[in-house]
Amino acid sequence: MANCIECFENLSLGEKYYKTVHPSGLTVFVYPKKLSTAYVMFSTRYGSLQKSFRLEGEEFCTVPDGVAHFLEHKLFEEEDGSDAFAKFAPLGASANAFTSHEVTSYLFSTTDHLDDALTVLLDFVTHPYFTEENVQKEQGIIGQEIGMCKDDPNNRLYYSLLEGLYHAHNVRTDIAGTVETISKITPDILYRCYNTFYQLSNMVLVVCGNVTPEDVMTVVDHVLPRDTSSSIIECRYPQEEASVARPYTELHMSVATPLLAFGVKDITVFDNAGDRLRHGILAEMLGKCFFSRSSDFYNTLYDEGLVSKSMSYSFDVLNSCAYLMISAESENPKELFERTKSLLQNISENLPAEEDFLRIKRVMYANHIRSFDSTESIAFALTDSFISGCELFSAGEIIASITYEEFIHFASTFFVGKEFSLSVIYPSLKEET
Repeated sequence: MANCIECFENLSLGEKYYKTVHPSGLTVFVYPKKLSTAYVMFSTRYGSLQKSFRLEGEEFCTVPDGVAHFLEHKLFEEEDGSDAFAKFAPLGASANAFTSHEVTSYLFSTTDHLDDALTVLLDFVTHPYFTEENVQKEQGIIGQEIGMCKDDPNNRLYYSLLEGLYHAHNVRTDIAGTVETISKITPDILYRCYNTFYQLSNMVLVVCGNVTPEDVMTVVDHVLPRDTSSSIIECRYPQEEASVARPYTELHMSVATPLLAFGVKDITVFDNAGDRLRHGILAEMLGKCFFSRSSDFYNTLYDEGLVSKSMSYSFDVLNSCAYLMISAESENPKELFERTKSLLQNISENLPAEEDFLRIKRVMYANHIRSFDSTESIAFALTDSFISGCELFSAGEIIASITYEEFIHFASTFFVGKEFSLSVIYPSLKEET
């Protein structure tokens, strides 16, 4: 039976893509784009946050931190001892993988041999092989990776802030876990997590390039089974209160200039995925209004020497938590924090003029349009749309629909009642242990 293919088209952008659900349960997005490089992502709704879970009819299972990232590493090792990475190079494809809070993705880019590289990708991700010996070997390799991350000031700053913001949520824990937690990982744990989260009905394949849906589905039909069992997955997350876990964290590492990161956690409850996306876009607008290089506030801080480089602003809105983070380098981190905190807590007195808001809105919409010039950007955006539950073109429609009045209401109320947490890394001759 032929696969039913659904088309999504945005006439104003002149862009379209296709979606189908393979009989195996796998969701497939194909975005025809006549560019020289094709980009492919094969992903599962499984990241570091999915620590406590169950399949329908089973008891909850809680696994050690770092399993999702560990699985990502192990899937490249095949039963004959070969490394799946090595199969991409002869095809002229560049492969990689990553694990985030909510997703694990396996990907490649190529200018040729797309069908062959896609076959390799689908095959190795769907054939796990774990033994006591190869798991123990990987524990040593990932342990070294964890050690290197601990030596990275930016990584330490990021997680020290999340530890300050959150009491219990697993977002406060390094995606790779710790040397202690990964030592508890066994083949049985890996197989249980794989069989839970790598069900094809929990996964998505995105192919963006000079290709047709029929071309892609021919490969998918050839590699994947047409009938697989699937079960509903239920994940459990710790409840978080509005207060921060600790308001201040101080570390000492080998840095030339003090680094700081501060922010708030957002426990807003959303009725649907569209509301969550709109909330995130409004928060991004707020950041651009006050912390972009063109903003009056940033330039005042720069002229006074309170920031030595640009300030980094991000708002991460996940399915189970959300947080705003601002980071910078500064010789006087506490004064920079107090100045910024004062601005945000009294933001109603410092709201941008309508023409400044409209300028930011135009810039964001232009960036959205430009993203469709890159197969990589499109592939990441389509994968994110599957994880978040939002249709790809909805972001641009939301940006275009936001009014000045809506933005002013959001900015005026967002920080009300929220507590800040600050994390600072000061230079030291000897790194903290």
